[in-house]
Amino acid sequence: MKYDIPALTAEAVGLLKALISIPSVSRDEEKAADCLQQYIELQGMQTGRKGNNVWCLAPGFDLKRPTLLLNSHIDTVKPVQGWRKDPYTPQLEPNGKLYGLGSNDAGASVVSLLQAFLTLCRTAQHYNLLYLASCEEEVSGKEGIESVLPQLPPIAFALVGEPTEMQPAIAEKGLMVLDVTATGRSGHAARNEGDNAIYKVLDDIAWFRDYQFPKVSPLLGPVKMSVTMINAGTQHNVIPDRCTFVVDIRSNECYTNEELFEEIKKNIHCQPQARSFRLSSSHVSPEHPLVQRAVAMGRTPFGSPTLSDQALMPFPSMKMGPGKSARSHTADEFIFVKEIEEAIGLYLELLDGAEL
Repeated sequence: MKYDIPALTAEAVGLLKALISIPSVSRDEEKAADCLQQYIELQGMQTGRKGNNVWCLAPGFDLKRPTLLLNSHIDTVKPVQGWRKDPYTPQLEPNGKLYGLGSNDAGASVVSLLQAFLTLCRTAQHYNLLYLASCEEEVSGKEGIESVLPQLPPIAFALVGEPTEMQPAIAEKGLMVLDVTATGRSGHAARNEGDNAIYKVLDDIAWFRDYQFPKVSPLLGPVKMSVTMINAGTQHNVIPDRCTFVVDIRSNECYTNEELFEEIKKNIHCQPQARSFRLSSSHVSPEHPLVQRAVAMGRTPFGSPTLSDQALMPFPSMKMGPGKSARSHTADEFIFVKEIEEAIGLYLELLDGAEL
């Protein structure tokens, strides 16, 4: 079937400009959700909503068919230092570059997936189609996609819109953050007294720096551990009785976060506390029909080091969207209109007539 991609692109860009103009930092997305919900309903579609999550089920839903989820997020990070433009004023340059906070991450995916969804709603497919614009993705918040999934029909596969240059990420690293604590005894620094908690963390910090978990993913590489924060002491002449440090751990699909935590506990002397185990690594088989279809379209599967809502999906998923990950969370964030145009065309080519 032939599609009017330029017209769909114009619709997508117009909606993206509207979303950019509405501040939607994580946990404050209500007005952006209102805007998106109203747009979908003006297309004659019924929507569902929980909090700041908005979804729409294509007409003709049939439980006998598998359900395909199209998902991206409407929230943004806070504007970083260095913006030379107003982050909430969409500015389209003559070269087709559209500036604005959230334009790349992940507004372009939100609007491109929506145009593909609305177009495919008018076709007959072998699957049910479900569109979900979720909130709190940037903070992995509990009121985001995790709160909505129990209210949705069973999902066979998800296509997650994030900036990947429209290449399919078929694996994604997970995240576990540890707070590690050493306890000593305070004393006067001028005398030989006290038990310095800082010295107790040194060997453990070196272990996190040097240790390599043996299982290496062919797509995601090794588990990566980085000590990113440290805190101790009250003043120069007091031996600190407490020292804490934070470890950022990016897991691959070879280990669960719980397995990594148990191995870490065996190897360090200080007390680790995991903030959460819920952000797991994800992967889908390269043999999945949608992955194979993407490959046949000239796309190249890869493993992504960055986290998305895939971590909270208990079903197979693939991450694929317009834009570049390197632009995310940067000053003067932008997307090219031609990237949105390409995305809509590729989404339709990927999904029209697909098997799950």
